[in-house]
Amino acid sequence: MVRFSTDVDLLKWELVLFRELFLPSQTLCFGQDGVTSGTIFTSSSASFTDAGVAAGHVIYLNDGDSIDSCYEVVSKDTAMQLTLSIVRQRIDDAAVAPPEGSSISYRISTFDPQTEEVAYSLLQYFGIKTTDEDADITATDILNVRALRQASVFAVLSAVFASSACGQGDPAGYWQKSLGYQKMFHTARARARLEIDIDNDSIAEQLRTGGTVRLRRL
Repeated sequence: MVRFSTDVDLLKWELVLFRELFLPSQTLCFGQDGVTSGTIFTSSSASFTDAGVAAGHVIYLNDGDSIDSCYEVVSKDTAMQLTLSIVRQRIDDAAVAPPEGSSISYRISTFDPQTEEVAYSLLQYFGIKTTDEDADITATDILNVRALRQASVFAVLSAVFASSACGQGDPAGYWQKSLGYQKMFHTARARARLEIDIDNDSIAEQLRTGGTVRLRRL
């Protein structure tokens, strides 16, 4: 499974995805016995391990009072414990604790399936295979995968808002957002410059640019 962005990357752009536009079929877990203490979140009824919760996922918390927002999962510590943070600018920044509380309703939903589909499409666009089968260059040969993060985020957002435009809420507004993110995706993809290591020496021998999708030897 290849992904170039995370749910946290989506959260930085659109909180509504995890509060209103989440998909029940892509909800990893939920409960009503959450407790926050500093950056630690616990739920005695949870099995975060079995649910597949991992760093980069997003958790929605609501205690019916002062807590009503989304936070990033920094790490899964045990089957019943996570480390959370208010959304950070950089992944290596120190975690910032959410408000403390108990008997908190929580939900962890994900857009990982959409992100994986986008990653597959991006790799196809750049002429790169997702596996080692009959391929000279695969996703693991890209030295700077971060170059595809923004394009991935915009593509996922465009897809989610497009599908949401067919349902309840604000169909016209969601459709306009989808079109806007689609334009941003095309721009981000055109600007992407992938450094390719073809002989496993951690040095780029090839460059693939999104604007022309042509091969250049360094």
